[in-house]
Amino acid sequence: MPIATNRASQLAGGYAIELNGVSAGWVYSAAGGSAAADVVPEKIGPDRIVRKHIANVKYEDITIQCGTAMTKDFYDWIAATLELKLARMNGAIIITDDKNQPATRLEFYNGLITEVSFPALDASSNDPGMLTIKITPERTQYNRNPSFAGGGSIPLPVKLAPRWVCSNFRLQIAGLDCSKVAKIDSFTIRQAVVADAIGQLRDYEKVPTNLEIPNLAITLAESQADTFYDWHQDFVINGNNGRDKQKNGTLEILSPNLQDVIFRLTLNHLGIFRLRDDVHQASGNIRRVRAELFCEEMYFDASAASSGEGQKIAPATSDPAKTEDSRSRAPVPLVAPSGVPSAISPLSTPLAPSLPARDMTRSLRFRT
Repeated sequence: MPIATNRASQLAGGYAIELNGVSAGWVYSAAGGSAAADVVPEKIGPDRIVRKHIANVKYEDITIQCGTAMTKDFYDWIAATLELKLARMNGAIIITDDKNQPATRLEFYNGLITEVSFPALDASSNDPGMLTIKITPERTQYNRNPSFAGGGSIPLPVKLAPRWVCSNFRLQIAGLDCSKVAKIDSFTIRQAVVADAIGQLRDYEKVPTNLEIPNLAITLAESQADTFYDWHQDFVINGNNGRDKQKNGTLEILSPNLQDVIFRLTLNHLGIFRLRDDVHQASGNIRRVRAELFCEEMYFDASAASSGEGQKIAPATSDPAKTEDSRSRAPVPLVAPSGVPSAISPLSTPLAPSLPARDMTRSLRFRT
């Protein structure tokens, strides 16, 4: 069940994603989604031949890379995952030819976002930024004759999205001087899931459990690290590490003008646990230190990145997603220090299946 039928179609066309029958935009890459079964050897018989049979079907996770031109509801899906809401989606990964016509279509059902990865942010980098999203489906189906409702090519986006460069970021932590932060290591937020057998069916229901929030590794100039040293001395060495000593902050991805915010991560309950010299990041006479912080909660906001309202490109799937009550965990109601929000507001309405498409030329720019 490959996503692409041949290499030529991948090079000539692009990758698109569809959610609940509506275009969600163009992505840089897509992989996974194949189906396989476990092979079970049977007890050896009198003929001394080990007979075999297959057991339950398993479906591979789907991994996509995207930028800033996805749709509002796509980003809302990410935000709902970080708010511990049960947000399942039906959708499809589409490979198009050089005329934007569908060449391959891999449909997925009851998909959950199980990983959101941010790239390394480096003030000296000119690399394009990409989010890596992993989707865990309950079932996939390969469509050998893909087509869109009404024919035609995948619609283009409503508006142009801002460009994301890995050097354009801003970190703010209450009470700390973050003006000379030069680098933040890549990090991944993971949603753990368990497979639950559902009676006579061979498929397994995927049930989300806890959210795994990563640590942050920050590199900054030693000359501007006094506030970090003071916090480390008090929090780690002196042992004043209660929740009242933890800090809140934000990590913002900025547009090229360094003013507009594309993505914002709200960071709640930060605590420093390591601070050391970073000899590998020394640049000339500039000495750097590396601070490592734990974080309990992260909330995602992409209100400035979405490319508008989408266009319906396919009829609703014949296998509707199972509807279940959302399980949400509201952000901890902290009074954040001045200038730092405690958390973005949880989604007030369910994810709506209306999404736009992405500019294919921008999506493929960095693949050549």
